[in-house]
Amino acid sequence: MPLANSQQNPQECGDCPIRHRAVCARCETDEMESLEFMKYYRSFEAGQTVIWSGDKMDFVASVVSGIATLTQTLEDGRTQMVGLLLPSDFVGRPGRSTAAYNVTATTDIVMCCFRKKPFEEMMLRTPHIAQRLLEMTLDELDAAREWMLLLGRKTAREKIASLLSIVARRDASVNLRLPQGRMSFDLPLTRDAMADYLGLTLETVSRQMSALKRDGIIELEGKRRVNVPDMDRLMGEAGDDSDGVFLV
Repeated sequence: MPLANSQQNPQECGDCPIRHRAVCARCETDEMESLEFMKYYRSFEAGQTVIWSGDKMDFVASVVSGIATLTQTLEDGRTQMVGLLLPSDFVGRPGRSTAAYNVTATTDIVMCCFRKKPFEEMMLRTPHIAQRLLEMTLDELDAAREWMLLLGRKTAREKIASLLSIVARRDASVNLRLPQGRMSFDLPLTRDAMADYLGLTLETVSRQMSALKRDGIIELEGKRRVNVPDMDRLMGEAGDDSDGVFLV
């Protein structure tokens, strides 16, 4: 396990920005108190490995802030990015002793961690947690299917628009807003990371971002701030509709 900063409860659960989306979203007061005894926070700097595929995992966690990537290393040494972890996403799997993928912090991240064995024991006696984790797992399955569509069938422009819509909708959900009308958010990925994630070249990503800006689909402020004048237009460019479930 790589070194990371550990903190004991830097914030109360009631003030947690992902409380309404996290695995503990439906827990009652007494259940939250039980989770407090097994909870701790860890922070990782951008570029730092959270865990390697095959390593023993003695914790499960929710991403509180920041973004991480899931990657798999092939036998010939190549690395394939297979997913993103955004705020409120769950890391680890109860009942599995080792990590299935490499998890790497793309930006600085904070994770709310639970000691694995006590968490697994609590799942057996707490239907709220087991049910919420099942819902999150099904959402992850939907996202994986959409990801296959994005990589296999969408154009470069649609891929960029899809990724922007993913981040926009997750930002809206975490901040309890509807993903519609004019939206603004910080893009947590560099263009290099976007290219890697989408299977494109850096030049293609830059060209398509510029084209979306020129066509009035997005507005850019500085290096990371993105304004979307009309979310429906962005969804149209992504080849989706505003009722889709793509990684929200």
